[in-house]
Amino acid sequence: MGYPPPSPPATHLRAPIRVLALGDTHLGFDSPRRPRADRPRRGPAFFEAYLRALAPAFAGQVDVVIHLGDLLYRSRVPAGLQGQALAPLLALARAGLPVCLVPGNHERSALPYPLLDRHPDLHVLARPACVRLAVRGLRLIVGGFPFQREGIRPRFRALVAATGLLDTQADIRLLCFHEAVEGARVQGFTFPATRRDVVPGQALPAGVAAVLSGHIHRHQRLTRDLAGRHLPAPVLYPGSTERTSPAERDEAKGCLHLALGAGPTPAGRLLAWRFRTLSAPVAAQGPPRVLSGHPPAWEEAPVERAPGRAREP
Repeated sequence: MGYPPPSPPATHLRAPIRVLALGDTHLGFDSPRRPRADRPRRGPAFFEAYLRALAPAFAGQVDVVIHLGDLLYRSRVPAGLQGQALAPLLALARAGLPVCLVPGNHERSALPYPLLDRHPDLHVLARPACVRLAVRGLRLIVGGFPFQREGIRPRFRALVAATGLLDTQADIRLLCFHEAVEGARVQGFTFPATRRDVVPGQALPAGVAAVLSGHIHRHQRLTRDLAGRHLPAPVLYPGSTERTSPAERDEAKGCLHLALGAGPTPAGRLLAWRFRTLSAPVAAQGPPRVLSGHPPAWEEAPVERAPGRAREP
């Protein structure tokens, strides 16, 4: 199916940049190729939540999509599963919507079939790098790196420097990764700065509008470290789009919508953000959903084009 041509340039090109951030979709979870038991499976619910999270992008309501890791539920998957997971992101990229993806720990820091993600508007941050985008007349730089399997704390500052994010001229900068940050909370535990697999809050750079991260399944926003000091930049976790554990039954699941604007420094400003709920806590919605059958087949749909969307040459 073809896509409509881009809309003519609009007059509000320096309007806020709209970013959709999601993560920890874990596609393929509870979807065995050869099931040993004939029982309802939750796998289709993961694909359904993923597509609902992306719906505003297909409706032309966002300018950039960022997936913060764990697109897949594990690293060894059939090529067909990765293809099915990437299909909506590639459809958006082919319509001119920039998509950034940070490989997570479940992918073992890299997508297993890299040839399947080749498109100039689909940016997989499989190594420290930054993506330069021209959106609504503003220079947006998205820097990031994949999950660090050997521990993030001793390497964090070097990895941020290796992205080149803080050395690149910009109107707005975002830092994206798939890690636990000091103060992040899950049921019954708060991540301290002393752990090797945790980013200390005061190690975060000040030259970014916000830090976006996957890995923690509970949606949360961090503004202080555990000593009560303000963080150099706010940290936002969209959380997972569907529950992978009974420990998450009391958590809402969803994604984040951000509005970004230029500011007095190259960091830019986080003007506003909101958490979009895809499913309420289990206690509010009854028993967990189970769906029979296979993950929903992906059918490409036209993407409504938003004005002012382009890649920087």
